[in-house]
Amino acid sequence: MFEAENIRDWRDHDVVDVEGRKIGSLESVYVDTATDRPAFAAVTVGLPTRKRLTFVPLEKAVVAPAHVKVAWSRQQVKDAPSIDTDGELLAELEREVFAHYGLDYGQGGTRRLARR
Repeated sequence: MFEAENIRDWRDHDVVDVEGRKIGSLESVYVDTATDRPAFAAVTVGLPTRKRLTFVPLEKAVVAPAHVKVAWSRQQVKDAPSIDTDGELLAELEREVFAHYGLDYGQGGTRRLARR
């Protein structure tokens, strides 16, 4: 996993799935608000006229010189909850993103993710 201070250096790099197939490009990284560690990537996907941001966990991600490889399939990432490219990840959608990947969101009303 890469350190939080290097996140901006990876913007616009390719994001590839567990088999090395391109999913899209890294738009931003969301950190866990409790630890300030990278937790999810927002990936730009879609056709040039219909782009959107979808979310993928960074747990077990590998950073290479030209891409970030995630531990999920391309289809699972593309099926994940998404927002418009100029949208905001709302608190209600945050819980859905965690659930899509079978990850524990925890209890309480506190936000778990913050954009970097």
